[in-house]
Amino acid sequence: MTDEDASTLLRRMFDAAIAAADPAKVLAGFLPEKPTGRCIVVGGGKSAASMAQAVEAAWPDVDLSGVVVTRYGHAVPTDRIKVLEASHPVPDDAALSATREIMEAAASAGPEDLVLALISGGGSALLSLPRPPLTLEDLVAVNKAFLSSGLSISEMNKVRRRLSQVKGGGLARVAAPARLVTLAISDVPGDDPEAIASGPTVPDPTAHADLSYLMDKLRPALPDAAARMLRAPSPDAEDFTPDYRLIATPQASLEAAADIAQGAGVTPVLLGDALEGEARELGTAMAGIAKAVARHGKPAPAPAVLISGGETTVSVGDQKPGRGGRNTEFLLSLALALNGHPRIFALAGDTDGIDGTEDAAGAAIGPDILQLASAQGLDARATLDAHDSFTLFDKTGALIRTGPTLTNVNDFRAILIRE
Repeated sequence: MTDEDASTLLRRMFDAAIAAADPAKVLAGFLPEKPTGRCIVVGGGKSAASMAQAVEAAWPDVDLSGVVVTRYGHAVPTDRIKVLEASHPVPDDAALSATREIMEAAASAGPEDLVLALISGGGSALLSLPRPPLTLEDLVAVNKAFLSSGLSISEMNKVRRRLSQVKGGGLARVAAPARLVTLAISDVPGDDPEAIASGPTVPDPTAHADLSYLMDKLRPALPDAAARMLRAPSPDAEDFTPDYRLIATPQASLEAAADIAQGAGVTPVLLGDALEGEARELGTAMAGIAKAVARHGKPAPAPAVLISGGETTVSVGDQKPGRGGRNTEFLLSLALALNGHPRIFALAGDTDGIDGTEDAAGAAIGPDILQLASAQGLDARATLDAHDSFTLFDKTGALIRTGPTLTNVNDFRAILIRE
């Protein structure tokens, strides 16, 4: 296998992972029976518009209406379902306006109607309606605090649900007494419905919990009103049984990529769809596993590819970070730990096409990446410490730019060890 063959195979695997979560290909098989009344479509997330488009294609003869919100630049043409755009990862006025319109649409449903909720990653920011007396500015402060807090995604979602009127089952409450069916694309470890977009159509499992233990990681940016809410139970705590259908998951995408590898004669080793922790630490750990494959043929003999998903964290502390997301940070840490190993190649990217806030999905590296960086006058170790991985991969031509993929099953990582 040549260097070019290795790089091409990794990209084919990434493309297959994205295709496995394409709403146009998978959504129709999860739709419920057609309603006797209207179908009101609501929802939010990076995939909300493409999901709405897929519903329209599957149900041309149903009385469809409704509204969904997606990230700026992620809208697609629809005929009967209104598509709005708003900011991500920090909510803006457009997110609040869109969420109010979505809640009003759901509330308009009658007993004979079907409310179809389309939920995907990114919905935590896009579906934003602060619980009084919180303001949009308060939500923005909390979201910005998340970015440097070191909180896990699960912990962030606990906070989001407590501070919101729409999350933690809020959308389900206003849709009653209509039948509510949720179609969701998972972007979270474990595919927990209460974590995907912070669970707007499922009960909040932490509604009665004291969340004050999370406050220290969010100070001093945490507004006083938000701090009081984290100490007190949610006023809307209630239990119900949702009709919740996962149409795409990280595991299914990893398995689609594994099929591509196997077809090329490379043994896939699936390490899990829910890996978390600091991106740079995971990079070091994964380099150790890859070197064990190269040296000892364990856990599989080369040629083999280590495949994993999940969502890591980049903690920047008080320093002003450079440019980069968790996937490029992971890759740069991996490259440093591999130190130019001649048989190891890797790719890491966000399946939504945007790693962090940059315009790339991620990057792909080969054994020469550190040499290429040095030739550009870049110190890879210093670049990692400055959280400026995007700049290094941009200058070395290693970035992967897909544009918005209109789906999102979280991060995809593949490390190929050739013979």
